[in-house]
Amino acid sequence: MAAARPFNFSAGPAALPLPVLERAAAEMTDWQGSGMSVMEMSHRGPEFQSIIRKAEGDLRQLQGLPEDFAILFMQGGALAENAIVPLNLAHKGRVDVLVTGSWSAKSANEAARYADVQRVVDTQPGGYLDIPPASTWALRSDVDYVHLCSNETIDGVEFAELPDLQTLGCQAPLVVDCSSNQLSRPFDWSRVGLAFGGAQKNIGPAGLTLVYVRRELLRSPLPACPTAFSFETVAREGSMFNTPPTYAIYLAGLVFEWALGFEYAGLRGLAALEAQNRDKAALLYGFLDRSALFFNPVRPDVRSRMNVPFFLRESGLTDTFLAQAGAAGLLQLKGHKSKGGCRASLYNAMPLAGVQALVDFMQDFERRHG
Repeated sequence: MAAARPFNFSAGPAALPLPVLERAAAEMTDWQGSGMSVMEMSHRGPEFQSIIRKAEGDLRQLQGLPEDFAILFMQGGALAENAIVPLNLAHKGRVDVLVTGSWSAKSANEAARYADVQRVVDTQPGGYLDIPPASTWALRSDVDYVHLCSNETIDGVEFAELPDLQTLGCQAPLVVDCSSNQLSRPFDWSRVGLAFGGAQKNIGPAGLTLVYVRRELLRSPLPACPTAFSFETVAREGSMFNTPPTYAIYLAGLVFEWALGFEYAGLRGLAALEAQNRDKAALLYGFLDRSALFFNPVRPDVRSRMNVPFFLRESGLTDTFLAQAGAAGLLQLKGHKSKGGCRASLYNAMPLAGVQALVDFMQDFERRHG
């Protein structure tokens, strides 16, 4: 009997559902009788075209994405999108950014290469531990777009819901970096102009970036924008202007199939994933709030369901904890290098049993070292 797989809490590239890995392994050398691996197919051939079109349809169904949004399969990661977005949208050269963590700070810095950027919110002085209420935001009325990161992977801060900019007197589109919480919960797409995210958290391997953009925003980019990064061009060419990351798209498609059939608490699909993610986060935060040794410093109402940074009150025990956790099959719990401490990422592929195993181990560690 094979040993149980360890539980992988990596922040990304992250764990994939085991059934997806097993199916990919079975199809590695011969995809559905084609005589080819997906890695060997022409991206314009009928075999791969069937793969990408099914992946797009399944993703649209999962996300509940309206038809007035185009789905783009791109490369370069979310970091590249921080430049690609202003190159496509910043025609007036004015952008407002809500800086609530390390990734939105990077977004603001990159957009400032192409536009006048106002940091409407900047919680860095307080350690990125909260999100000020929308009533305090001084948004400009004439910006090209307003940018936020819906879930800060490093800092463990998440918007409980996306803001409605129109109620704040701003008519600009909302741009959302949703890299680490896309497909973890439903989004209100009526509030979004464009969203993007790297796939390597909840969707698939590194190398693929998803962009969801309202078709009304598809127009000629700034002259400096490379043609391959023009949203208008990529949409018109069906994500085939250049060779897309074919194998990453194939694996993402397998994840979409798995997610559509996922069941939990009598629910199915994205609703089931959201329910399990809520329960996983509640289990871990509940322990942290009761613990005398471990703690999470983020304000409770903006804590991330996906990425839970935590620290030991006796910091000298951190390396011991990480080593013993790894030996117990609880992998990649080390915190980001900029934060230290520990971090548990609870993406869709992490089952509730994995979080329970982590909590059980932390309780035992506290008994032995508390």
